Amino acid sequence: MLVKTFGSAVYGVEAITITIEVNVSAGQGYQIVGLPDNAIRESLQRTESAIKTNDFDMPRTKIVVNLAPADIRKSGSSFDLPIALGILGASEQLENVEALKEYVIMGELSLDGSIQPIKGALPIAIQARKEGFKGLIVPKANAREAGMVNNLNVYGVEHLDEVVAFFADENSLQPVIVNTREEFFGDQYLFEFDFTDVKGQENIKRALEIAAAGGHNAILIGPPGAGKTMLAKRLPTILPPLSLQEALETTKIHSVAGKLPEHSALISKRPFRSPHHTISDVALVGGGGVPQPGEISLAHNGVLFLDELPEFKRTVLEVMRQPMEERRVTISRAKIALDFPANFMLIASMNPCPCGYYNHPEKECTCGPGMVQKYLNKVSGPLLDRIDLHVEVTPVAFSELSNQQQGENSASIRERVIKAREIQSQRYNGENGVYANAQMSSKQLREICRISSVGENLLKRAMEKLNLSARAYDRILKVSRTIADLSGSEDIQPEHLAEAIHYRSLDREGWAG
Repeated sequence: MLVKTFGSAVYGVEAITITIEVNVSAGQGYQIVGLPDNAIRESLQRTESAIKTNDFDMPRTKIVVNLAPADIRKSGSSFDLPIALGILGASEQLENVEALKEYVIMGELSLDGSIQPIKGALPIAIQARKEGFKGLIVPKANAREAGMVNNLNVYGVEHLDEVVAFFADENSLQPVIVNTREEFFGDQYLFEFDFTDVKGQENIKRALEIAAAGGHNAILIGPPGAGKTMLAKRLPTILPPLSLQEALETTKIHSVAGKLPEHSALISKRPFRSPHHTISDVALVGGGGVPQPGEISLAHNGVLFLDELPEFKRTVLEVMRQPMEERRVTISRAKIALDFPANFMLIASMNPCPCGYYNHPEKECTCGPGMVQKYLNKVSGPLLDRIDLHVEVTPVAFSELSNQQQGENSASIRERVIKAREIQSQRYNGENGVYANAQMSSKQLREICRISSVGENLLKRAMEKLNLSARAYDRILKVSRTIADLSGSEDIQPEHLAEAIHYRSLDREGWAG
């Protein structure tokens, strides 16, 4: 007897419905075809044990399982459950076999029949709804995540017996109901950190506010213990909240990577990813035999923080250059090319030299001649070209550390950032893929960032006097436009330009000379 069940395979951040055809016929042996990987080939042992343990009969005749379309490689153990149900249906041990066609079924089986979690439940649910399936059966651990998709009955199951009972009586299980909006808005403003904890460092807080308002990349340069990491960790608390669409995009990526927080159905806060400097190229941008999203995609719609930037391998930093421009990364393999979104803010931190005390107000730098420049040269010019704000972090004085007065909290700063983003949203309305000043093209820059003759003279003198490189010009104009937005000004004033020029430390020739 031939029975069809339906599963799903995730490629990139999208799912493709897979038809699992099971035929039990005369003969002997077990075959699984349709480009399965080793995990799927091993499913025989898991399904046989689960079927026998739960008092069903494993057919001793010939069993052929086909995963269609047969020319797409399938991977993972999440096809165990639909294969087991197909075997039970084809051997006439399952009631209401016709109902199998109405559901997408996914789950990994343990030897006792219990069902283990899978990756990518959210894109699978979205595809199931798109193709008009009546429902989706997934492991209970993934039910809330898949339940975010409305107009689709999602059933969470823990054991093979529950699924068999469900096809005998569809009322034996109740669909999961998730209040998407309540789930989304409930945790949006619950943060572990807050800018009110920061003593002093007003100029750094201001720089991060500008970065958040315009979506600018920033690098913090300063001695050890000055507070670079502490300040960077608080950046997500002042970013505008995720929209529901952004939250679903972000959740899909984390779902595919199997990185969704436990008991969480929807990521409602902007991600903050901080990979260690020993990370490989593939782990950062994504890839592998079956391409998986890397750190830059996991930071989509959020912040990627690279602490101790010069300690990262040169090749790792260079592979980021194209994704930073295009805000997506394409992973190409012999038979497949996948796109992963990678729209993130890059925040980096570094010491000014190997010993860490170059330009320190009190401690003397012990680095030899040329060592400072050699250390800074570990970060390439093309990468620095994509970083708008270079911020020098100085140590906090004891008088500020011991001050009991609390600083401005994140909520107040976030309000100003949201207002500036609203101005930009109106400005770039209708511009595809542009929603913040940092994403302006050269053509838009000439139209939007016009400056007065006084401003032009100021910028000309600054570039000559401070030996600013030519690449700093565009960045200064973009940052000054954001500063003007924060102050509610329609035009870029000379004082906005002056502040933007201040944030180009590493462009000054001889900065480390």
